[in-house]
Amino acid sequence: MDNRDGKLSFTKEQISTICDRRFGVGADGLMLIEKHPSLNFNLEYFNSDGSQSLCGNGSRAAVHFASQLGLVNGKATFNAYDGEHMAELLPSGIIRFKLNDVTEIQKFGNDYFINTGSPHYIRFVSNLKDYPVFEEGRAIRYSNDFRPGGTNVNFVELLANNTIFVRTYERGVENETLSCGTGITAAALAASLKGLTSPTKIKALGGELSVEFKTGQSVAQAGSFQEIYLIGPAKMVFQGTLEL
Repeated sequence: MDNRDGKLSFTKEQISTICDRRFGVGADGLMLIEKHPSLNFNLEYFNSDGSQSLCGNGSRAAVHFASQLGLVNGKATFNAYDGEHMAELLPSGIIRFKLNDVTEIQKFGNDYFINTGSPHYIRFVSNLKDYPVFEEGRAIRYSNDFRPGGTNVNFVELLANNTIFVRTYERGVENETLSCGTGITAAALAASLKGLTSPTKIKALGGELSVEFKTGQSVAQAGSFQEIYLIGPAKMVFQGTLEL
């Protein structure tokens, strides 16, 4: 939503109503484009339960929307939940969104935990198409290891040609979503520990993306990543007026 005049504010209950898939618009989250004193815009992102986080795909969509509003022309700098970001809107319609550096990867047995602006638990599996993402994801999301805030959970299958298939259980939505940008990014970084390289191709239920990154070159930098970009298209689906 365009909130440059600052008149829009919503309770958690109103956000849930708007995002409801039966009685509302139907969405994983709600975003407000607002004025910023020095950057192109400020982005307020709310999950469908009203909680806040960084949203990678949402940020790409916000850059697209801000471009339509005339706030950016090719390149954008904006403030989001975890600080300042930049993005580039290419003539092809592809948006390159830069995430903040990742300085640590935690191991949980054979699994990984990476914070890419939002927390993500990553598990590599086979036959992901038939994997119980909702049940397993929900169990990890609410496990004692991640109380009280919980975590997003990403299940990843290694494919040929430097490609991974990712499915995600998202906290705040409390269900599987078709694509999670910060989760896809975390999955690509984890996959680099298994030999995949930048740019990594991503397949998700919602479409295809890619992730670029540079790895730390020294022993002290092992497990750290810089120049991280989430790359893919965004397009307007609809516009309208909503009455609460």
